[in-house]
Amino acid sequence: MSKQQQLIIEEWNGSSSTKLFKTATITFSPSLQIQRSVNGFNHVWRRFLDAFVPEGFPDSVTPDYVPFQVWDSLQGLSTYIRTMLSTQALLSAIGVGEKSATIIGATFQWFLRDLTGMIGGILFTLYQGSNLDSNAKMWRLVADLMNDLGMLMDLLSPLFPSAFIFIVCLGSLSRSFTGVASGATRAALTQHFALQNNAADISAKEGSQETMATMIGMALGMLLARITTENPLAIWFSFLSLTVFHMYANYKAVRCLALDSLNFERSSILLQHFVESGQVLHPKQVSTMENVLPLWTTLKSSKTAKPLHLNVKLGLRVSTLDRLEMANFLNSAGSFYNKAKYLLVEGKGIVSVVVHKDSTGADILRSYIHALVMVNLMDEKRCQHLESQSWMDKHYESFVQKLRLAGWKTERLLSHSIIWKAHWSLDEKTD
Repeated sequence: MSKQQQLIIEEWNGSSSTKLFKTATITFSPSLQIQRSVNGFNHVWRRFLDAFVPEGFPDSVTPDYVPFQVWDSLQGLSTYIRTMLSTQALLSAIGVGEKSATIIGATFQWFLRDLTGMIGGILFTLYQGSNLDSNAKMWRLVADLMNDLGMLMDLLSPLFPSAFIFIVCLGSLSRSFTGVASGATRAALTQHFALQNNAADISAKEGSQETMATMIGMALGMLLARITTENPLAIWFSFLSLTVFHMYANYKAVRCLALDSLNFERSSILLQHFVESGQVLHPKQVSTMENVLPLWTTLKSSKTAKPLHLNVKLGLRVSTLDRLEMANFLNSAGSFYNKAKYLLVEGKGIVSVVVHKDSTGADILRSYIHALVMVNLMDEKRCQHLESQSWMDKHYESFVQKLRLAGWKTERLLSHSIIWKAHWSLDEKTD
């Protein structure tokens, strides 16, 4: 009597071992009968999720991806709801529905509004473009705050017909800052989230999430606009309530982020803690300590000492030095930094870094840490150049090694934000 055997084949779906899931079980009996066991609901559900989450999720993204996206989607939802209210007010102010309104008049007003925004976006990029990804958290908040201001201007425009053009142009200018800052910071955050060189996939799925939030927000916004029609009090109450929630959701979103790239403030926090304890903080620990609000808001409310990084200027323009500062510059070049790819110039409590045009990312990181050390020694009545150089010789390599062990990407100090560099050489003359 022959032994009967069954062949069982399992079907799995997914391109990554971290994402594979079973979609079907096929059993071949000796009588050539085929039995299929397929969980249709799970298959459909997974295919639906594939449109909104990156491949390999959650192992292909950082742990702060999910909480950030949740709060970011909620703030986006509130934005699209308010957009319906502000657009309704803007169209009313332009004259939609009124017999006295002309097509050419409305077109010209819309043209001025868009033109102002385009020019504003170019100017904002010129003055702040290189600073956006180094302070992604702060600019993310600022971008949405400017968007709130732009929608507020649209909502106010019908109340001041004589100043309509000025108000809508101001709102468009405000939103142009939002477009530039939001796009730039989103690119920086996408690179942060990507753990498997999957930035493009994360960006695409973020687009799907935003589209879904847009559709839901537009539907709710249309419903809210219909309910509050001809009721200014209800419109303003709804708008202001959603704006408060929008600002709160944005604050929670950026607070979720634990960025592992070094910027000026994080470097300052890490150095101060290392000097005091000899240990290096992890990105998650630093994320709770760094400021996410604009500096002018935190400095006024804080009674503590001024942070070290605010006393350091990286990338000094040499031609701006006066005679005394130039003398100090030349003395430093010959005495303290004759082998370095940077020079430190101290004046009026500020340590300025002159970066050599041939400097590398490692040189720039070293120069900035050196400047922070010098600022930290300013209260002591000693030669800051000698003391800071002594500290660098003893502790810098250990500090950088501990940074890497703690998960910091030391090669990402954003050296591209330095637009002024210099070249110098020391020639010894003989009589």
